[in-house]
Amino acid sequence: MTILFTEEHEWLRPEGDLVTVGITAHASEQLGDVVFIELPEVGRIVEKGEEICVIESVKAASDILAPVAGEIVAVNEVLPDTPGAVNENALGTWFFQIRISDPAALAGFMDEAAYTNFIG
Repeated sequence: MTILFTEEHEWLRPEGDLVTVGITAHASEQLGDVVFIELPEVGRIVEKGEEICVIESVKAASDILAPVAGEIVAVNEVLPDTPGAVNENALGTWFFQIRISDPAALAGFMDEAAYTNFIG
């Protein structure tokens, strides 16, 4: 299973034209205990870089930006009730799925080795 990473500390799991998105363990550690998550609406059309999720922790608030353009087709509906799941298992906790309009948009993201090097 291919997992890609963004410089904004999101992970992407592409499956055909669907991309599942979450935040990395590094992002989770930087945030601290996550206490609130606001997810996007299913059916929303987003542009790359658009703010689509809000995460609040005991330390800070942060936004998740759309890593690619497309349509939000699913959200992890249990996440707003269990935001701490992100701290327990960041790579196993997804936020939303997006149907991408251009699969070539995935070409610029990092693999795990490049991301590990990026975070130092």
